[in-house]
Formats: sequence, C-alpha cells, structure tokens
Amino acid sequence: MRVRHIKSSTVLVESEDTAVLCDPWIVDGAFYGAWAHYPPVELDPEDLNHVDYIYISHIHPDHCHRATLERLDSDIPVLIHDYNWDFLKHNVEAAGFGVRELPHDERVHLGGDLYVNVLASDDCDPEVCGNHFACPWMAEDASTQGIDGSTQIDSMAVFDDGEHTVLNLNDCRWPMSRHAAGRVKQQYGEIDLAMLQYTFAGGYPQGRIDYSHEKLLAEREERRLQSLENAVGFLELLEPDYYMPFAGSYTLAGDLADLNEYVARSTRTQARDYFAEEDRVDDDAECVLLNSGDWFDVAAGEQSDPYEPVDPDARREYIDTELADREFTYESDPMPTPAEFREYVPAAYENFDAKRREIGFESETEVVLSLVDDRYLRFTADGGEHEITDGLPERTDRRRVRMEMDPRLTLRILKGPRYAHFNNAYIGSHLGFSIEPDVYERSLFYAMSFLHA
Repeated sequence: MRVRHIKSSTVLVESEDTAVLCDPWIVDGAFYGAWAHYPPVELDPEDLNHVDYIYISHIHPDHCHRATLERLDSDIPVLIHDYNWDFLKHNVEAAGFGVRELPHDERVHLGGDLYVNVLASDDCDPEVCGNHFACPWMAEDASTQGIDGSTQIDSMAVFDDGEHTVLNLNDCRWPMSRHAAGRVKQQYGEIDLAMLQYTFAGGYPQGRIDYSHEKLLAEREERRLQSLENAVGFLELLEPDYYMPFAGSYTLAGDLADLNEYVARSTRTQARDYFAEEDRVDDDAECVLLNSGDWFDVAAGEQSDPYEPVDPDARREYIDTELADREFTYESDPMPTPAEFREYVPAAYENFDAKRREIGFESETEVVLSLVDDRYLRFTADGGEHEITDGLPERTDRRRVRMEMDPRLTLRILKGPRYAHFNNAYIGSHLGFSIEPDVYERSLFYAMSFLHA
C-alpha cells in the first residue's frame, strides 16, 4: 500500500489494483476564489480519472471542491460518512456523482486487499461535540429527532490491506476527535502512517480589522503553535511508525493576498522540526514530507523523491505576480442596490433569530453588518428589532461585533446557501470583523450561518 500526496488534504491511497482519491481539491479557487495552491499543482483532475473511489471527509470546499469534482469522471462512486444531515450527500449528488454512505466504524471492503473504515470526528457521540465545542443544542436536536449520530461535519478514514494501516485524520481536531482516534488505535493496534492537520484553516486572526500589525503577528504565532500542539495529542495517542503533516495548507489570492502575512500556518518543515523536539512524540516515529505528486510506500518505508522545502521568496513573488491579480467568484456580480438588501433582510433576520432561539443563545451583543453605499444592517442577539441604517450606527453600551464584506458576497449570503454561505466566507477570509469588547461568542458566529432568506 502506498500514499501519493497531491496537495493539501488531497491524497491518493493505492493498494494492488484499487485506488481511492481523498478530498479532491486540485483546481485553485476554493472559498469563492480566495484559496490557491503554492507551489501550483502540476496534475489536472482528469489525470486521476482512473481511480476506483473518491472519499470526501466533509463539505468544506478545500475537501469537496465543486470545480475539481466537475472535471472528474462522475461515474466514480463517492464514499462519505453516513451523517445525520444530508447536505454533503446532496452537494456531491448535485455535482452528478453517486454517493455511498458508510456507517460509522464499519470496515468495508473496496477491492483487492484494500478496506476502509470511516469514523465521524466526534465518534458519533453528540455529547463529545458539546463537551469540547460548547454546542449542546446539537445534541438536543439529535435527541429530539430520535437519532444517535454525529453532530459534526468532519470524518476520518482508516485504510488497511490486512497488514498495514493508514489513518487519514483530515481536519479532525484534538481533543474532540480523541475518542474516535483512540477507537482506531484500540481496534487496529499498530498505525503505520498517520496523516494529520498541522495548521488551522479559518479567518482568524487575519480577519480582525481592529488589531494592530503587532497584535496580528502575536495572535498568528499563538494560534500557529496551538495547532501544532493539537497535532502532538494525536501523535502521542496513536504512536504511528510514520506520520505526515498534510492538511490545511493554502495561500490567499486576490485582494486578500496581503493577509497571507497573518495567516496562522506553519510550513511543513516547521511542523517536522516542532514534532522532533516534542518529548511526547516517539523518537522512533518518522516524519514523512512529500512533494506534490510523490508517493510513500507504507510497507517499505520509502518515498519516491526527497522533499524540497518551499522557497519563501519564490512564494512571495508568486503571490505578488500571479495570485494578487485574481478575482473572486462574486466580483463578476453587479453591485447590488439598497432595495435588493431590503428584499432579503427581513427573512434572513427571522432565520437567524429562529436559530438563535433554537440553540438557547441570548446576548446583549449587537451585530453591525455592512451592506452597500455606507448602509449597515444592525440587529441584536436577544430578540430585538433589526434596522438598516445610513452610515455606521453610533456605539451603544452593548457589546458590538462589526462585520465588513464585499456587498456582492453579502447579498449572496443573504439570498441563501445555494449562492454563498457565511461560514465559507469566514474561513475564506472574506469577512473582516471587530469585537468590542474582545470576547468571542461562538454561538453568535454559529447563528450567523443562518442569516439567509
């Protein structure tokens, strides 16, 4: 069995005559055009149409990328976890593929000597999510529906050929996924290769418009080191023979290119060096770093070519000369009018408030969201009224979260998830925001994902 690294979370797992393409994101432009690859991917999606299966861990576009899927053979069956909610299934089917939902923690034969076992990141235990991410409403929703299952959108996949085991952790995070990873360790014993995330993907800290340059750099480093520390948790638990930091790498393009300086990402060589110095990581475990297109033979413990670290100067030049001039997908839209926002705001606010009440969240925080022509949508998180104001509303004694986005993207979000989604805008770094005083309310940002008509 061998693993071929394409880019970021996209890998190819091969054993005998069976091949599985995992989390295909090959074409630049994930998250409405914001995310790109560096170095550029030399493979085309069509080069991988020989695979027998596609496995997609979750719905985020750096794992389930529509433009990449549209260039792959739609006759290839897609494997996903059998989640409570079918939004991943529906999205893959909308791209023209047949979907096979795999039960939680069930070893499934794929062909030849290759098997796969897909586990939800929260081990299909809603209380795990609630304990680690303060989202008990999800557990309550699951119980009221009479369903036991995952409340998270992520999954991990175990591939084995009867002799060797590869664990693909994708974006599963420590400590929430400790239970599922521990279950894998208990069942399979020795893990030959563990592939894991080593950097956070999201809009923090680079999205903070109220932070100074120095504050952004300090927050970047704190979050960067925290992501490496989280990866150590998996390595200490799993004790793999080999491990490969691979998921979550990207470079911001377009008007966001200047924010690359503040993205909380480590290079893979930084990650390797950090793990090598960490006492909790077994000294006998070897770090595997692969160039795009290269492979690692799990049985032999050999890779096709030595890893070539990224040249930071060449990366900066590529950003300046190539990526910075790219356009986002919504920039081809006409600039919306105030009347268009007035059409969608009432229903969008009602959906936000309904979700807020459903999850039992109430706060004196007010949200001020930019619209167009210096107009703002102002609303509170305690059931108060909403209004569209001319100019930025004056401060009150409430906590304020100010959000700034391109009006064309804001309108898409208000229209509905078929057009754009708040969470993807945030992860893609399209959202600039400030919080005064600086107290992050996760429930508020969760409910914002339902601010659509």
